[in-house]
Amino acid sequence: MAHLLGAEALHLEFPTKVVFDSVTVGINQGDRVGIVGRNGDGKSSLMKMLAGVLEPDSGRVTRRSDVTVGVLSQTDSFDPTWTVGQAIVGDREEYEWASDPKIRDVINGLVRDFPWHAPLSDLSGGQLRRVSLARLLVGDWDILALDEPTNHLDVEAITWLAQHINRRWPGNTGGLLVVTHDRWFLDEVCNMTWEVHDRILEPFEGGYAAYILQRVERDRMAASSEAKRQNLMRKELAWLRRGAPARTAKPKFRIEAANQLIANEPPLRNSIELAQMATSRLGKDVVDLIEVGVTYSQGTPKEHTVFSDVTWRIAPGERTGILGVNGAGKSTLLNLVTGELKPTSGKVKRGKTVVVATLSQQLNELAEFGRDRVSEVIARHRTNYVAGGKEMSPSQMLERLGFTSAQLQTPVEDLSGGQKRRLQLLLILLEEPNVLILDEPSNDLDTDMLAAMEDLLDSWPGTLLVVSHDRYFLERVTDQQYAVIDGEFRHLPGGVDEYLKLSAARSDEMVSASGNPTSSGGAATENPNALTGAEAHAAKKELSRIERRLTRIDSEEKKLHAQMAEHATDFDKVAVLDAKLSELATEKDELELTWLELSEATN
Repeated sequence: MAHLLGAEALHLEFPTKVVFDSVTVGINQGDRVGIVGRNGDGKSSLMKMLAGVLEPDSGRVTRRSDVTVGVLSQTDSFDPTWTVGQAIVGDREEYEWASDPKIRDVINGLVRDFPWHAPLSDLSGGQLRRVSLARLLVGDWDILALDEPTNHLDVEAITWLAQHINRRWPGNTGGLLVVTHDRWFLDEVCNMTWEVHDRILEPFEGGYAAYILQRVERDRMAASSEAKRQNLMRKELAWLRRGAPARTAKPKFRIEAANQLIANEPPLRNSIELAQMATSRLGKDVVDLIEVGVTYSQGTPKEHTVFSDVTWRIAPGERTGILGVNGAGKSTLLNLVTGELKPTSGKVKRGKTVVVATLSQQLNELAEFGRDRVSEVIARHRTNYVAGGKEMSPSQMLERLGFTSAQLQTPVEDLSGGQKRRLQLLLILLEEPNVLILDEPSNDLDTDMLAAMEDLLDSWPGTLLVVSHDRYFLERVTDQQYAVIDGEFRHLPGGVDEYLKLSAARSDEMVSASGNPTSSGGAATENPNALTGAEAHAAKKELSRIERRLTRIDSEEKKLHAQMAEHATDFDKVAVLDAKLSELATEKDELELTWLELSEATN
């Protein structure tokens, strides 16, 4: 594959920290790279160096003279006097950009409902983020470098973005670098994963699920002493393999390896035991919303009904995810549960022993601690906590959430956003509520810390209600999902996939009702690569053939390894066997790539 961009011996150092020692990497046509690692380990810095935005202290970045790189940073900078349209398509005439299907698709996917001629100064931070992403995507780039592109996007927009990237470049062309904590997105768009840690970069094949598998295998083969980390990764791998239907369509050679690793791994949660514990702490009654409705007058004679006639009986130990577009009424619904809001109609019944706590998007509750050290703050709360049947001290809980002993002496106001988020969760858990509401809990957390939070919540024996645009987190910690759609509260037996289908159908109905196939210059998304029935049938037959051949290659590789061990002192024989192994590896790489392309085309 053609080389696009390379970096040799990159060294980057800040006044208090060496970020990278000597990193050498390359990006070829068709590479879709997800960059993961702990917050502060250099993910964004690496991407900026590769994109030419940040100069390394030593080493060099090279790229072909004709290669273009489009960069989405975490900050959006616009002239506030620009309109939405100017920011996205510049001064191009409407007939020019409106005739481009790619531009219409981007507008439809990200800013369909935005006022086209409104000044940017009227937009919220989340809306500006969408405009910034749309401005980048309407351009033609050989490489896209995206830093947290899913921030401020809802589930529908994240799904659209993944589909857009997967069909953006024809065949095995173009390149992608993406830094994100959204693990579903990483799994959906990436065929390579780079983990940055301890001043180095470690490459892995495949998206997030494949990365987790290889990481567990790496730690096991190295006989790592990080027992807790291994167990946590195995647990996540078990969920990847068992819990999400969309992930079962993996090559068989990976499924077999995963099955061997998780053969004795117990289920993520003992639902019966947790339900019993929740009932003992809560009683049989939690919160019942019975035929409730909420209507706002909005200060005008015209009233606005958020929803009406909603009945929701929340059970002890229930773990529910709530979906819906911004403004649909998710927060209003949760405010009824907490008691902060009274319904306009219907009634809310609350059990006598119910204690509700909310992990909000803001960190205002930590402001009162200021210069207090973390250890001082937690000392004012409980001296022990029971998680997973084991008694733990607050310090042990903090360690489980990624704090080091040295960080216990850090003033609260000096903590990073992710550290504050974890401390916020711990303080809530130490109060021992029996109903916990999480409002966008994945903000500011890297993938490892999200896994640690999920592991902690697995053993939490209460009722859990989650609002999140992070699909992976939502599916991982909840057992059922509901959606607030058009004033109704609907159960989703098919989970997030069912919600996306309902949302798409609703959008189509709105477009049909308007009698206009476009909205704000946008257009309904078309898939130019869709297969005919005969093509799909042929593609599925080819998939089966590739899977059979990959199985045979695995068997042949094992035999060659055994022969190499048997003839270890015969260097000529070993050289011949090694050459055969290299041939198999090359064939395997080509087959895996073809498998992935065919799999995407037939889905």
